[in-house]
Order: sequence, then structure tokens, then C-alpha cells
Amino acid sequence: MKRLVSTFAVAVTAALALTACGGGGSDPLSSATVSAAPGEAKKVVVGSFNFPESVLLASIYAQALQAKGVTVEEKPNIGSREIVYGQIKSGGLTVLPEYVGSLLAFVDKSSTAKTEDDILAGLKTTLPAELEVLQPAAAEDNNSLTVTKETAAKHNLTTIEDLAKVSKDFVVGGPPEFKDRQEQNFKDVYGLEFKEWKPTGETTADAIKSGTVQAGNVFTTDPKILLNDLVSLQDTKNAFGADNIAPLVYKPGVNDTVTSTLDAVSAKLDTATLVTLMKRVSVDKDDPPVVAKDWLSQNGLA
Repeated sequence: MKRLVSTFAVAVTAALALTACGGGGSDPLSSATVSAAPGEAKKVVVGSFNFPESVLLASIYAQALQAKGVTVEEKPNIGSREIVYGQIKSGGLTVLPEYVGSLLAFVDKSSTAKTEDDILAGLKTTLPAELEVLQPAAAEDNNSLTVTKETAAKHNLTTIEDLAKVSKDFVVGGPPEFKDRQEQNFKDVYGLEFKEWKPTGETTADAIKSGTVQAGNVFTTDPKILLNDLVSLQDTKNAFGADNIAPLVYKPGVNDTVTSTLDAVSAKLDTATLVTLMKRVSVDKDDPPVVAKDWLSQNGLA
């Protein structure tokens, strides 16, 4: 997940700076998890980034832990990775829903890892000793090339590689920077050459649906995939790189109950499920804790 710093994150950064300069009040994000003996977990603090999917995932983690008798404090909507990473590294947070590819790019800007295994290996050697990524879910919030179901059926498209036989007749849409970032990458990895690259920005999913473009760059958990009856083609050669969702934990604050509970959540969570859950949050405007509770109950996790 590659979200940018929000105004909320800037405000939090300013607040942290004031506290560091002796501004009087204590920083509500700086209180570390109560020290625990090895193998023990006292209060577990579950945080999230400042976007709805992260808030939903954090609520899923928190409620799953509470169902196992773990004492949990939730701190949703903290801010960007630049802020939140420091909090979990210091122990102010115990659990954070993360995106493995984006996390590795953050902690190791020289990394060229693309596959899930290579990314996890990179994180194992790069993360500080107090942090650990638990078992990733199958779910990814990643870039994709997406088409309508009708287009997929007509041209027998299931993978990005399948596009090679028709891409010269296709207009492809995405953010303004999409062509600069991906044109050569697509040629190198999949041999793709498109008829035209059209900047469609946030309207990409709608442009695919209307036929303005035949393929487009849509995040894999965007609810418009459901609403517009679209299908994301499988990135079998990792042109975009894996970005599976996984809990990042502060190791001194967790025990076997915490890790096994979070692993059980990851084992049940796939991309299609997350798209459905995010539709309830982003489109139907259901509260994330309610959506989280329903899913956990349906899957025997709460």
C-alpha cells in the first residue's frame, strides 16, 4: 500500500515535535507497551495507518485478540508509515497491519525484491531485532492491470501475460505517472506494448467500465472492482512486486497466544474477501469495527 502523508499525519508530526521540545503534555503515542517477561504479553496496543483499510484490518486484529482474552488498546488513524513505524519500533505499538513489499521498500530503499519469499527474506535481515513480520495473508492491496469481465472472457485473459496477444489494440489507463513508471517494466517482464496510455487517475475503474480504456491500473482491494464487475489479471511474474498484508509486531510485547491468533486471521484473509469488506466500509459506510466483528464471527475467530 503506497499512501501519501495526509494533513492529519502532518498535524501529528507537529505535535510530536512540540513534545520533543518540552511542550508540557505527554505524547499519547509514546507510551511503550508495559514490559513483559519473555513469552508474556500484557496490554497489546494495536495501531493503524490513517486510511480506512488499515483501520479495518487493525480492528480485525484487535477483536480477534480480545476474543482470546488478550487485553487490547486500539489506536486507529495514527498517520503515515513515517510516523507509525517509529511508534512500533519503540514499543508504543505492539501490532500493526502492514504491506510487506511497501514495508521493505521503506526500510531498505535499495531492495529489488519482487516475490513474496524474497521480500520476507529481505525483511528478516533488515528489520531491527525487536520487530517481526508474522505470517502474511493471501490478501494483497497492490497495483494491478484490471479489465472488465466481458473483456477477460472475450480474449481469454486471466494473467497480465495473456494481454501480450491483444495489448497493441488496447488503451490502458492509470495515474498520470503510470506510463513513466511501468511502460518499460511491462515490456521487459511481459512483452506488453499498448496502443495508447491515457491518464485516468482516480476515475480509472470507471473508465474501464465505460470502455474509455480497455485495461487500467486499479488497486486490488478497490470496491469498484465489485461495483463495476471488473477482474484484476494475475501478476504471475511479479511486475508490480508482492505486497501481502501481514501483522508487524513488537516482539517483546507479544506471546504465543498473540502470534497464533494473528496467524489464524491471516490464514483466512484473501484479496477477494478484503474487497468485499472494503465495499461495506467505503461504499455502504458501515463502521469498520462492525464489519470486522461480522467477518470474525463468520470465520470462527471471535
